[in-house]
Amino acid sequence: MSQKILMTGASSGFGRGTAIALARLGHKVVAGAETWPQVRELRADAAEAGVELEVIKLNLLDKIDIAHAGSFDPDVLVLNAGVMEAGPITDIPMQRARESFDINVFGHLELVQAIVPKMVARRAGKVVWTSSMGGILVVPFLGIYCATKHAIEAVAGSMKVELAPFGVKVATVNPGAFLTGFNDTGVESHVQWYDPKTAVVPMPDFTEGLANQADPQEMIDAMVEIIPAKEHLYRTMRPFATVDVAKQWQETEWTQNA
Repeated sequence: MSQKILMTGASSGFGRGTAIALARLGHKVVAGAETWPQVRELRADAAEAGVELEVIKLNLLDKIDIAHAGSFDPDVLVLNAGVMEAGPITDIPMQRARESFDINVFGHLELVQAIVPKMVARRAGKVVWTSSMGGILVVPFLGIYCATKHAIEAVAGSMKVELAPFGVKVATVNPGAFLTGFNDTGVESHVQWYDPKTAVVPMPDFTEGLANQADPQEMIDAMVEIIPAKEHLYRTMRPFATVDVAKQWQETEWTQNA
């Protein structure tokens, strides 16, 4: 059955691939892109793919954009947009830390508060948060990014219980390291402000860590499967090998010394 789906962060990576694939399956997808050039590019991509996709400008730092997106009444709200800012916790500019939370967490919360009451009123709907493996474990020098994803895990977990009596479901998707360009851009972001001469903690070389990223199609396929599904697991993590890594990380937090 065709569903109305609103997705943030649909201009690239998982978002773009998932939005187009869902539209190809017959779902009515409203795809949010941060800038007008990205809006036009995504519309062109949809036309080239032969699918019908409604694309809106949705910058999560723009109150007008959020208000416009909040006027929709989707069956499924997919909160997929995100930014990654690398850097030591002791050195990262507070502006970048706050922006990370404003985009990854607070902008999405504003959408939740605009759209989810409509789901509660009709006693049906679903919210899917794109978290990360970084919502379960911590990657050093990506601590602010991981903190936003830890916040999403807490918000989603609370929403799941709070909204269940009203027939509204909540779930997370937790990508590991996939070759979408997001991770590469994220770890490069510090070059605009980081000064090794004055930094408290030196930045490492991320080259090796970025060398073996997985094919993003695996995550896209999983998202396309669970977003419109009536029944599925609360958390969907890919690649599957990352699941074991995340579980092992949680166990070590109970056993390792400070």
